[in-house]
Amino acid sequence: MTTIDPTLIWIAGATIVGGALSMLVAGLLSFTLLAPWVSSMVSYAVGVLLAASFLHLLPEAFMQAENIEALSATALAGLIGFFLLEKAALWRHHHEPLDEQHARMTHGRRTGLLIVVGDGFHNFVDGVLIAAAFMADTRLGIMTTVAIVAHEVPQEVGDFMILLHAGYSRRRALLVNFGSSMMSLIGGVIGYFALNDAKDAIPYILVLAASSFVYIALADLIPDLHRRNDARSIFTQMLFVGAGIATILISQEWLHGH
Repeated sequence: MTTIDPTLIWIAGATIVGGALSMLVAGLLSFTLLAPWVSSMVSYAVGVLLAASFLHLLPEAFMQAENIEALSATALAGLIGFFLLEKAALWRHHHEPLDEQHARMTHGRRTGLLIVVGDGFHNFVDGVLIAAAFMADTRLGIMTTVAIVAHEVPQEVGDFMILLHAGYSRRRALLVNFGSSMMSLIGGVIGYFALNDAKDAIPYILVLAASSFVYIALADLIPDLHRRNDARSIFTQMLFVGAGIATILISQEWLHGH
């Protein structure tokens, strides 16, 4: 009778529980305390996505990379790839007469798709990192999982806010984010069976995740903010963008401190 390695059980359990816990905490915040602020929280999401990309994902990728040129080319390919992905979504509706409501729904579907793809990449990498920690030491794996959950919550809040703003129902936003969070389980299992190869690929996956977040912030969210240009709106937008950046900075300090 074949026995399952306890380390693999720890990895699978940690990725499932960690992903579900971060998603549920973020959903609780998004659907209750922050629900009346969905429109303003798009600015918060911009800050979170840009800060997570430039202060966490990209620095981590470049620290691990052996070939900076290849990593930069991957970032460029990622941006172009997400541009083409959005173009493909637009092409489907090219011959359809779009009224204003239909146009908003189409834009929402594109934004939702991009945020799910980017978050899926990020969660996959988290799973690989959790696997590496558990394979080194069980206590380190538990600590790493807790740290990742704490780091993921603010980003998940931003994701929920984007999906709600794009017209997703609460139920659909939960289901979509749950599916994305389960990518950490796939990353954990792959990391366990092919850790060396997965570690070599981590910088490139991190860069692709960062590319998707940057593209979403710049191409889909910031143009929406530009539609409101009175002094009060600009102040509110900058306040929430700053809050998003500060949230990532604080969570990063906690992550490195543990």
